[in-house]
Amino acid sequence: MFDGLKDKLSGFRKDVEESAGGEEPEASDETAADESAAASDNSTDAGSPTGEDADASDAAESDETGDADPSTFQRAKAFATGRIIIEEEDLEEPLWDLEMALLESDVEMSVAEQILDTVREKMLGESRKQVETTGELVESALHDALLDVIAVGQFDFEERIAEAEKPVTIVFTGVNGVGKTTSIAKLSEWLDERGYSSVLANGDTYRAGANEQIAEHADRLDRELIAHDQGGDPAAVIYDGVEYAEANDVDVVLGDTAGRLHTSDDLMAQLEKIDRVVDPDMTLFVDEAVAGQDAVNRAKEFNDAAEIDGAILTKADADSSGGAAISVAYVTGKPILFLGTGQGYDDITLFDPEELVDSLLGEE
Repeated sequence: MFDGLKDKLSGFRKDVEESAGGEEPEASDETAADESAAASDNSTDAGSPTGEDADASDAAESDETGDADPSTFQRAKAFATGRIIIEEEDLEEPLWDLEMALLESDVEMSVAEQILDTVREKMLGESRKQVETTGELVESALHDALLDVIAVGQFDFEERIAEAEKPVTIVFTGVNGVGKTTSIAKLSEWLDERGYSSVLANGDTYRAGANEQIAEHADRLDRELIAHDQGGDPAAVIYDGVEYAEANDVDVVLGDTAGRLHTSDDLMAQLEKIDRVVDPDMTLFVDEAVAGQDAVNRAKEFNDAAEIDGAILTKADADSSGGAAISVAYVTGKPILFLGTGQGYDDITLFDPEELVDSLLGEE
């Protein structure tokens, strides 16, 4: 999963190591020896600067190696004493390559820029002890930068279900063909495995065959299905699902909606009506991870029309780019909650930003 992006992030790490580390070993041994001798010898040997001469020498060295622009001398000294210094020139080309790599992986522009800004801020002119390699410093900066954008709005889904007044009503939105109805069935099974009962409500009253599709899932999972005839009011169907749950002590109502394009005003108006009539506890946006930038744009549009609480990305197992997984939360301010990873009812996993970042950086 996301193998293409993993390779590109690894490439950035190697680029910075080559750019920042090329000159250090050559200069370090001799310079370190000189510095060590100078630091330990407080005598006034002939030829050694003392008093005002020493101050002038130090000032000259300081002028040449100001904090804002570390010199080769400073870098060699830092390298010899277990420090790493990164200069702007070291990052210029690798950061450009990283930006292109992120955009090629369908990471949204503003998200890519935020990642670059964070990496630059954490690395530029940085001098740290106890860092074994430049690569370790790069990896730390990438880890923080990726986590900052991926973990936006994250919350504990199961904890929210556990603490919410029952029944919990969850409405699912998204365009046609992205696996929305299947994701509902998967989540019903996920909830059942954790002791929560659920009822399915088919608010997709526009599409011929929609009742049959969700009914097949309900039969396989032995779940109750609330449905109206084709052309009925979607809000009324989901409302009936809530009433059924209240009357039968069902924990969660999972409401499907018509797969709609974010450019279809009448269907988006229906979504807004469901929001008003049902007042769901959560609205989840479903799209394919492989849709990349399109999924990010749609997530933003759906969030604007009827505020979403989180997202489910399907087909994550087939996505090598990872752009949607990285971008959706940052663009909408709402978290990715689940990843669909196959066709089976158990092929759904809670989204863990830390695990994803570790995977992208090869830390697992």
